[in-house]
Amino acid sequence: MQSTIYTSDKQKTVLKPIDDLLKRARVVVAVFDKKQILSREQYWEPIQLDNLLDEVEQQGNLVTLNKQLRINAGAATIGWIRGLIDRGMVKPLPKHDEKGYEIKLFDTPQALQNAIETKAKNEDSGISRILATFDWKYVNGKDNNGHPWYVKIDDWQMPWNLQVPVDDKDQKRRNKKLAWAEQPQTIDEVGSTFTIQGFDLNYAGVIIGPSVKYRNGRIIFDKTASENSKATQRRTLEDGTKEDVSEDMLRNELNVLLSRGVNGLYIYAVDDELRAALKKGI
Repeated sequence: MQSTIYTSDKQKTVLKPIDDLLKRARVVVAVFDKKQILSREQYWEPIQLDNLLDEVEQQGNLVTLNKQLRINAGAATIGWIRGLIDRGMVKPLPKHDEKGYEIKLFDTPQALQNAIETKAKNEDSGISRILATFDWKYVNGKDNNGHPWYVKIDDWQMPWNLQVPVDDKDQKRRNKKLAWAEQPQTIDEVGSTFTIQGFDLNYAGVIIGPSVKYRNGRIIFDKTASENSKATQRRTLEDGTKEDVSEDMLRNELNVLLSRGVNGLYIYAVDDELRAALKKGI
């Protein structure tokens, strides 16, 4: 696979790493999932992606993967999750999953927390953690007036990821080699796409925040309710114009979070209408 793909400085921002690999390696195997792009800087213009895929396909090197192996669930359950993410539809969930995959909806974040903590006590079957859409303020490396950055819902709150201090020096040293979810203190934190992408959980407890709403029979994405500037700020395109790609980025954020759990997915939705629709469907 040898090629030079980009044609302008704007395209080089996205394509240069791939082009560099193609120039230096005899064989390049690149796995690409546009539904896991989470930042406007990573956004591919359709023509960029089409040009790349066309060139690779002409060389006979394009392979399309159609199955999600992370989620140990039957096809109907996976279809329900994909319909929720890709089409914004909340259909009735199949009553019995052929592989025993468990999806549950909770009326409060505290109930969700309690359920995930119970699952987390048995790490023989894997790690379980709470995750959330990036809808509560968090500034990495900056102090929040002497307090952690919290995910807050009414009178319930939990610190965002990387906020709970570790006093044990040995554990602190071990944590340097561990992913966020593998560190024991993170059962008391809420993970984001920045700390959980690429990692599998046994059970994922997902708080769907106010950027994800249900209106007129469909899920919509409200960028004004998101704190993720990398998703909501406009993307400068090849021709110099700016495009709002927030809907794609926020949908991808939801995709990453809802696809972390290998054996189960627990959900709490902040939006009343979304919670009601999920309650009717689950």
